[in-house]
Order: sequence, then C-alpha cells, then structure tokens
Amino acid sequence: MDFGKHVAEVWQTGVLGVGLGAVVTAILVALAFLGLRRVFFRFVVSSLRTVTRKTKSELDDLVLHAVEKPLEFGFVVVGFYLAGQFLPMSAAASDTFDAFIRSLISLTLFWVLFRAIDPLSVFMDRGIAMLGSSSMRDTMKGFFVKLAKFVVICLGIAAVFQEWGFNVAALLGSLGLVGMAVALGAREFIANLFAGLTIFLDRMFEKGNWIRTTDVDGVVEDIGFRATKIRQFDKALVTIPNSRLAGEALVNFSRMTNRRIYWTIGVEYRTTRDQLRMIVHDILEYLKVSEDFEMDPARTETFVFVDAFDASSINIMLYCFTKTTEWGEWLACKERLAYKVKDIVEGHGAAFAFPSTSLYVETLPFGSPETFPLPGKTLP
Repeated sequence: MDFGKHVAEVWQTGVLGVGLGAVVTAILVALAFLGLRRVFFRFVVSSLRTVTRKTKSELDDLVLHAVEKPLEFGFVVVGFYLAGQFLPMSAAASDTFDAFIRSLISLTLFWVLFRAIDPLSVFMDRGIAMLGSSSMRDTMKGFFVKLAKFVVICLGIAAVFQEWGFNVAALLGSLGLVGMAVALGAREFIANLFAGLTIFLDRMFEKGNWIRTTDVDGVVEDIGFRATKIRQFDKALVTIPNSRLAGEALVNFSRMTNRRIYWTIGVEYRTTRDQLRMIVHDILEYLKVSEDFEMDPARTETFVFVDAFDASSINIMLYCFTKTTEWGEWLACKERLAYKVKDIVEGHGAAFAFPSTSLYVETLPFGSPETFPLPGKTLP
C-alpha cells in the first residue's frame, strides 16, 4: 500500500473536493492580511495621527479617528477576497462569494459614512447659527445627525440587499401596498415623529430646559424621534411621547427673564399710619439700592403697598423680581430680603401679626363668680 499516494489524494481532494493545499494557502493569506492590518495601524495610522495633530483644525483628527475601525475592517475584506482567489469554486459558488465580498465592501463604505457623520456635523453649525442659544443649536444638530445616520443605515441595508439580487425598487413599491396597514399600526409613532418636528421648529423647549406639564416637572435630558426624556428633581427619569408634550400646556421655566417674589407681609393692627408709611418706604428703597432686584420699569414691575385689612393683620403687598433666574441664587435673594424686611418692621417699633381670635363676654351665664380667700388673709 502506497501511503504517500493516499496522502497526495487527500491533499488534492481535501474538503468538499477542494485541495488542502488551496485551503491552507487561503487561510495563510487571510492571516497575513490580519497581520498587515496590525502593521498598517501601528505605523501608517500613527504617522497620519502625527500629521493631523500638527494642523490647526481638529476636523482631520476627528475624521481619522472615526474611520479607523472601518479601515481596519477593510483589510479583513481584502484578505477574504484574496484568500478566495486560491480556492477553486463552481460558477454558483463563485457568484455567491462575489456577492458576499461586494456586500462586505458596501458595508465598509457605509460604515465609513456613518462614522464620519459626527465629525462632519461641524459644517451644520453655520446653517443652524440663526437658532439663537447654543443649547437649541446643539438640540437641532443632534436631531439632524440622528436623521442622517438613519438615512445612511437604510441606504446601506438597501445596497446589501441589491448585491444579493433583491430588486430594491420593486421591494419599496410593494411596501407601498402595505403602507396603509403599517401606518395604521404605527400611527402613534408617526404622530410622535411629527410632534418632535413641531417641538424643534416651534422651539418649545430644548435640552437642559426646566419644564413643567400636568404629568412631569424636571429638566430635559434628550429629545428623540419618538419621545423626550425628562429628569425629575427626585432624579427619576421620565420618558414622555412627543405627541403629549406638543399637544398640552407646557411651562418652560428656563425661558424666564426674571424670577418673581410675591409676599403678603402682615403687621399688627396697633401699627400706626406713620409706621406703615415708613415700613413701605424703607422696603422700596432697599429694593432700589440692592443689586439683587430688577428695577427697570421696561422689564418688570415692582410694587410695595399697604394692600388690605385682614382678619388679624394689616397686609403689605411686596411684589418684585430678582435679576437672577437660578433657583439657588433666587433663594439666597429671598433670604436676604426676608432679613431686611424683619429689620425694617422691628426697627420702626412694629411687629408681625399672627392669626388670633378675641372673645368678648358681656355677661356671665351663672352670675358673679364666687371669691376665695387668699392664704394669710382674713375676710372683711
């Protein structure tokens, strides 16, 4: 028995009729390109990083970082392609392999586009500069970046399907036949999508705004296609569909120009007219000289008046606005104002009133009370 002859036959037939020599060669080629990938990214990409760091713009650094992974995968695709050239294939297998390679190439190209959207989004800044605040620009920019990524993903999937022989145009046309049924099932999603566009276009709120609705009170963390995420002040995260936010009354506290203080200061009824006049005068003067309060009549209104005679007090209305809209700073302004009002009221010899009830008895129901002798005293 010729052992060498059998070894040669096995080497030639190999796996599924493909010689082991061709299989081993294909594997070695694939491994060689995996090794070249390491060398390429160690030397070539490192050299490119050095060049991009020397430029004034950061765009080239961001683009290079974004396309590193797709380029690395590209070496794997080239390795697969060259490895396949060493394998004898039937016509059907060759067509399938070619479609597979073209699919990988399409995937790589669209992956490059997908990764490059974020760094290239800096070109949107000039187009959305008219939107005003930086947070609004960031919100709109994030929306368009998400939309662009969604479009690239759809185009990439369509390109891969086309490589495998699917008629994409016919497929899209057939989808139109079931579009109404899908629309009925996805009407909530479509409503939320258009509501999200309404939120962007009307600038109802933006990321980082403090808003309040009938359902939630908190800070906007993210505005998506379907829903908006709001972080409540107890740190719980609430997700609300955009259609609900766009269709109900909404208070945006972050759009306040000033924060209001509206107090009723009650003083005792024994406070004299002159004391009341001086208390009102001194409170108003403090508001005028303090840096905490906005006194420009074109921007806000300020009122300090004797307002009403209540059941237990004479009420002084204090109505003013602080310059700051930050909650913590506003609380500090209120505290300083409270200390000053207390000093003014007490400084003029007046006192703050509190709820009280006076009871007047004209006659006792059982006559005069009986008197008791005090210790050490004798009755007359």
